[in-house]
Amino acid sequence: MHIIIKNGKVFTGLGNSLEDLTIVIENKEIKEIAEKVDFEKYPEAKIIDAKGNTVLPGLIDCHVHITSEGNADMLKTLHDPVPRHTLRGAMVAKKMLDAGFTTVRNMGSGDNIDIELAKAIDQGMVDGCRIIPSGRCICMTGGHGWFNGREVDGADEARKGAREQLKAGAQVIKIMATGGVMTEGVEPGSPQMTIEEMQAAVEEAHKAGRKTATHAQGTEGIKNAILAGLDTIEHAIFLDKETIEMMLERNVAIVPTLAAPYQINKGGIEAGIPEYAVKKSMRIADSHVKSFKMALEAGVIIGMGTDSGTPLNRPGNNAMELELLVEHGMTEVQALHAATSVAAKIIDRESILGSLEAGKLADIVIFEGNPLEDIKVLHNKPVTVIKEGKLH
Repeated sequence: MHIIIKNGKVFTGLGNSLEDLTIVIENKEIKEIAEKVDFEKYPEAKIIDAKGNTVLPGLIDCHVHITSEGNADMLKTLHDPVPRHTLRGAMVAKKMLDAGFTTVRNMGSGDNIDIELAKAIDQGMVDGCRIIPSGRCICMTGGHGWFNGREVDGADEARKGAREQLKAGAQVIKIMATGGVMTEGVEPGSPQMTIEEMQAAVEEAHKAGRKTATHAQGTEGIKNAILAGLDTIEHAIFLDKETIEMMLERNVAIVPTLAAPYQINKGGIEAGIPEYAVKKSMRIADSHVKSFKMALEAGVIIGMGTDSGTPLNRPGNNAMELELLVEHGMTEVQALHAATSVAAKIIDRESILGSLEAGKLADIVIFEGNPLEDIKVLHNKPVTVIKEGKLH
C-alpha cells in the first residue's frame, strides 16, 4: 500500500523554509521524498493533493499528562477508579492525534496507565497519539506530585523507585527536583530531592538506555538536577546566568511549558481553579517568561511541551504553546523545530521521528495556511493526519 502526497509546500523539519516536494509512503515509512517522483512506479497509490496547504512532520509534545483533560480543579478526578482514568487517557490521546500531535511524552501517571495505554495504541487496540510513558514520577515523601508518584527517601529508595518504573515499562524516568504549583502546601522554588537521590535514579535510567526528565522550577533545584545528570529540565522557571551556562556545558535541554501558568492566570479563581494554585502561578509568571527569554538568547536547547492536563490547559489545544513560544521571542521556524526535530531528539526518537526523510516513520500532518508566516494556523484542525502510514 502506497500513499503519495503531492503539490503541498513541505516543511521537512531539517531546513528553515518550505519546499516543493512529493512524498511517497510505503506501509509505515517514508519511502521517497523528492522534487520529482515517478508516479508510474506506484499505480495503486492513494493520492493526496495538498495544494495550498503546508505539509509538516507529525508534531511532538514533550510534556503532557495523558490522564487529565484540563479541568479547572484537575485534582478532583484524582481518586477516580482506574478504568475511568484509563478511558480518559484514551480520549485525550485521540484528541491530541486529531490536533496533529502524533507523539507525546507523558510526564507522570499512576497505576501504570500511560504505560499500558501506550502499548494498546501501538498494538492498534486504541486510536491515539504515540505515547512515550514515564509511569509514576519519582518524588520525595510529601513532595510535588506525591499523590500519584513513587515517594522515596534516600538514594537507595530512589534507585529502587526508578528500577520499579523501568520494570513496569517506562520509556523515560521523571524525577521531581523542586516543589510546584499544583501540589498544595509546597513552594515552587524550593529544592526537594537531593543530588544523590536524583543521581541514583538517573544512573538506573541511563543503564537501561532511557532518558530522564525533571520537574524543576527553582534555581537551586535546577542546578541540583543538572549536577545529577538529568537530560531535560521541565518548566525551568527561575533560571540565572550560572544555570544557563551549566546547561550549555552539559547539553541539557529545557521544556518551558509556558501554556500551564498562562491558562491558570487567564482563568483564575473565577474559573474554579484552586486559590492556592492561582496565587502561586501568578507569582511565578514573570520569572517564567524572563527565564525562557534568557535561555533562548543564550542558545539553550528548547523543546515544545504544554503540560497539557493542568487547569484549563486542554488536550487538543496543544498548539497554544507554539503561539506562546513565538509571542515571547522564538521565530515561527524555531517553534516548529521545537515541536519536530528538536523534540524528537529530546524524547530520544530522532532516528525515526521529527523530520520528513526516507526511512523514517510516516508521521505527517497537513494544515491549511502557512505556519512559517503565522503559527496560529496550527490551532485549526489539520486537513490530514497520518501516523505510521495510516490515515486518521
